[in-house]
Amino acid sequence: MKRIYVVGTADTKGEELAFLADAITAAGAIVCRVDVGTRDATIPVDIGAMEIADHHPGGRDAVLGGNDRGAAVAAMGIAFARFVQSRTDISGIIGIGGGGGTSIITSGMRALPLGLPKIMVSTLASGDTAPYVDVSDIIMMPAVTDMAGLNRISRVVLHNAAQAIQGMATKPAPPPDGKPSIGLTMFGVTTPCVTAIADQLRSRYDCMVFHATGTGGRSMEKLADSGLLSGVVDITTTEVCDLLFGGVLPATEDRFGAIVRTGLPYVGSVGALDMVNFWAPSTIPEPYRDRLFYEHNPNVTLMRTTADECRAIGEWIGTRLARCGGPVHFLIPEKGVSALDIEGGAFFNPEADAVLFEAIERTIQPNGKRRVTRLPLHINDPEFAKAATSAFLDIARQ
Repeated sequence: MKRIYVVGTADTKGEELAFLADAITAAGAIVCRVDVGTRDATIPVDIGAMEIADHHPGGRDAVLGGNDRGAAVAAMGIAFARFVQSRTDISGIIGIGGGGGTSIITSGMRALPLGLPKIMVSTLASGDTAPYVDVSDIIMMPAVTDMAGLNRISRVVLHNAAQAIQGMATKPAPPPDGKPSIGLTMFGVTTPCVTAIADQLRSRYDCMVFHATGTGGRSMEKLADSGLLSGVVDITTTEVCDLLFGGVLPATEDRFGAIVRTGLPYVGSVGALDMVNFWAPSTIPEPYRDRLFYEHNPNVTLMRTTADECRAIGEWIGTRLARCGGPVHFLIPEKGVSALDIEGGAFFNPEADAVLFEAIERTIQPNGKRRVTRLPLHINDPEFAKAATSAFLDIARQ
């Protein structure tokens, strides 16, 4: 039986937690009260803090066995994330909290699939919520007043939150139109290529294009891990450059991890691996000041990658894709990897590109499931888009 999980620190927010759970029950939903506090609960709960703490890799003592509240909060967040991933009865999840509770509860929410309803009623919801939401679909709802006992404002806020989670959990979105979804990565300098690929695949697939700005790649891979994608056309892998060389739009160390874990059909390329992103020129780190730059706009400055950097980039990508058990087809456009890396362009450097291509070919370890194909084309040539489309349709049938 699916239930709405109502989560909070029942040692300090017990009154509010009970009020919220009762409001959801009154709206007609079945609830499960979950305590993620680090001290004794002040209200009855369905799942206690000790049961949550048991899910920590170090056991409950790693969460509840010390006197350091900050350490306990961090450990409870780890335990709660592992706990929710073990459950199969969650129809929606709603949490309440201040700083500690918000950190714990959103750690678990981020571990849940996209599309499953998530609301966090928090005293921190009107500030910088990026650390709590990241690339998930958590809805942050301001608590307005502090959670230090119910009052006329908090009762209204919690009542509204109860109606929202009940509606989302009991009336889920209608199923999609039947076309499977695929993820594609794009940057301004690879737009012609990716737009053409999406146009060619749209009759068969729901094409989700992600801007390769760090969060874009992570969002795409979150969808892959959530089982919401049927394949990936990863033309623009530029986020790796920023990760390795200090740019402002980096991937994480887990880039390509979802492809490895899921075995999804994967077509990749070297889009925009000729550049590292920085903000305005004044923000460029001192060691890079004598490099080749291109001012994309007054607030974004691009730095051309060197041959040595291209070797490191290629090896980083190839080594990770070599772990894939699913079908992989990596395409190399020999005449340039971006709109700037073209004959006569600001970043045209065939020597650096050649090092990049060799490193990928060498480390990806081609076999029956992993292929690398060189094409005598620029990445934005229409024929390259056609080749990428054909490659994806081919491996999607495997």
